Amino acid sequence: MSKVNKEGAQQTSLLDVLKKKMRQAREEAEAAKDEADEVQRQLEEERKKREDAEAEVAALNRRIVLVEEDLERTEDRLKIATSKLEEASKAADEAERLAEAEVAALNRRMTLLEEELERAEERLKIATEKLEEATHNVDESERARKSMETRSQQDEERANFLETQVDEAKVIAEDADRKYEETNGFDSDRARRSLENRVDVDEDRCAELETKLREAQALLHETESKSEEVARKLAMVEADLERAEERAEAGENKIVELEEELRVVGNNLKSLEVSEEKALQREDSYEEQIRTISSRLKEAETRAEFAERSVQKLQKEVDRLEEEKDEADRKNRQLQEELDHLLTELNGV
Repeated sequence: MSKVNKEGAQQTSLLDVLKKKMRQAREEAEAAKDEADEVQRQLEEERKKREDAEAEVAALNRRIVLVEEDLERTEDRLKIATSKLEEASKAADEAERLAEAEVAALNRRMTLLEEELERAEERLKIATEKLEEATHNVDESERARKSMETRSQQDEERANFLETQVDEAKVIAEDADRKYEETNGFDSDRARRSLENRVDVDEDRCAELETKLREAQALLHETESKSEEVARKLAMVEADLERAEERAEAGENKIVELEEELRVVGNNLKSLEVSEEKALQREDSYEEQIRTISSRLKEAETRAEFAERSVQKLQKEVDRLEEEKDEADRKNRQLQEELDHLLTELNGV
């Protein structure tokens, strides 16, 4: 009886041990299952993170491709703009050189025209002075001519008057001669001689007056000749003056034309400077775009590298979790095998 009790006690004790082991195995199996579920959940999360990271990497790669394409297009535009700028700069330099040469030529022409204008003004001044002098001489000659004409007219009138007196004296002398011859021969001879003397004096006076008249007429003719010469010189001076004024006016018109050409050249230079400035601004804008795109590219590359590192890290974490899951599955299978073995032993008892 005691042996049966002892065997029953042993069986009870073994059963308790088996139950305890079964509970432990069940608890370990549940814990392993929970751990496996947790690992599975973490694995799913890590896979999702990896997929998100891979999607972000793909998006970043697409953005990098777009940025690189944009950068290439911008660089192409920059090359084109740089080429155009170089061409514009060369054209501007050539235009500036030509403009400087043209300005220098215009300045030389203006200097020559100014010198010619000064010479024309000097000739005009001299011609004006000569004209004034000639006008003064003409006025003096005109006054002298009028004075000589007046004197000549007075002398002519006086000569006519004296000739009339001489004629009258001759008539009177002839009458007196006849009368004296009739009355008294001696007195007649004396009166006749007296009258003859008076006639001789009057004739001498007439001859003197005729000489003065001829001299006055000669002086008048000389004055008229001088007046004609002065008038001719005056006409020449007036013609020179008119030509000088025409040259001065032509010089002033040429200076105005040169100033207009100089203004046009200045405007062309300003236009070229504005075009060059705009080209420089476009080049600065392209360079700024390139710097911005390069910065964005570097940022995208950095983010891509970071995403790749994150993917690698997540991949390692996934691998670790998969290993842990495999280990938990192995333990679970081992516990399940032990539990099955215990159940088999229990059934055998």
